[in-house]
Amino acid sequence: MAQQEFIGGGRPLKIIAGADAFGCTLKDALVAQLRSANNNIQVEDIGTSKYYSIGEEVGRRVSQAANDNNSSVETRGLVACGTGVGVAIFANKFPGVYAATCLTPADALNARSINNCNVLAVSGMSTAPEAASEILTTFLNTPFKSPCPASGSNPWPQDIQSFLDGSVGEMSKIGDGNQNENVDVPCFICSLAKGREDKEFTPVDVMPGGCMKILRETPTSAIVRFKAGSVEPAHHHSFGHDLVVTKGSKCVWNLSKGEKYDLGVGDYLFTPAGDVHRVKYFEDTEFFIKWDGHWDLFLQQSRAAANLTKTRNLGRIAVE
Repeated sequence: MAQQEFIGGGRPLKIIAGADAFGCTLKDALVAQLRSANNNIQVEDIGTSKYYSIGEEVGRRVSQAANDNNSSVETRGLVACGTGVGVAIFANKFPGVYAATCLTPADALNARSINNCNVLAVSGMSTAPEAASEILTTFLNTPFKSPCPASGSNPWPQDIQSFLDGSVGEMSKIGDGNQNENVDVPCFICSLAKGREDKEFTPVDVMPGGCMKILRETPTSAIVRFKAGSVEPAHHHSFGHDLVVTKGSKCVWNLSKGEKYDLGVGDYLFTPAGDVHRVKYFEDTEFFIKWDGHWDLFLQQSRAAANLTKTRNLGRIAVE
């Protein structure tokens, strides 16, 4: 294999290399090339393993180095398998890793110029050592945003230069675990509620504006919806119940305890069995509720106002 000249950049360079059984011969040749050249490049060869294991290990180490802002050494990776694809897939599982499978020097030139590629993946089955040597040299010597085949080998226009400058920061946030910090990710209960169609809900006749969907019985859980402005008259149950608000807002007055609870999305409330409570809904509201035992509801109203006793398929509703 012909010796290649490595220009190098501003920081000393470290290459972490590894391969599977189909790529180890080519990887060994490239590692030997790196070590024999007078280029002051540190090489760490982690050997041969399954393609996904070696891709993972190289990706992990390059990722850790990429997150070390105080390091005086630039760390890149070199991985090889039969096609060069498998090792790249698993190296790319880690934040800050941009692995590209390169079968030609032009591939390496584009990957470095456009994507700031820091892990080179090569094919042990389809790339000859002389070609791989040229690919590796191009990978090492091509700066980010340099002229490449994609730019017609000309310097990038200013608008593309600006885009590439911004892309580095945006790419670095992908996969770091923090990109969704300001995004509301629905919980399981919220997703469950959103997946239910209106036709699945049964009206709560004694509570105008309310409807319910039983999810499970004994112990029983349900999703309950109330329209904005609805009021639950003072009532109690023979069972205690837990609820979590998943949409909207409501106010609960526990008349037995003389306490008031303003509840919004994500708020939890437990009401003991027998506690008389009254509820006001300020907007369209949904909540998940769970209780033990059969469903019953006792209204605390005058006999003149509540003159009906109803029995429903959910259990017993009595009026006092």
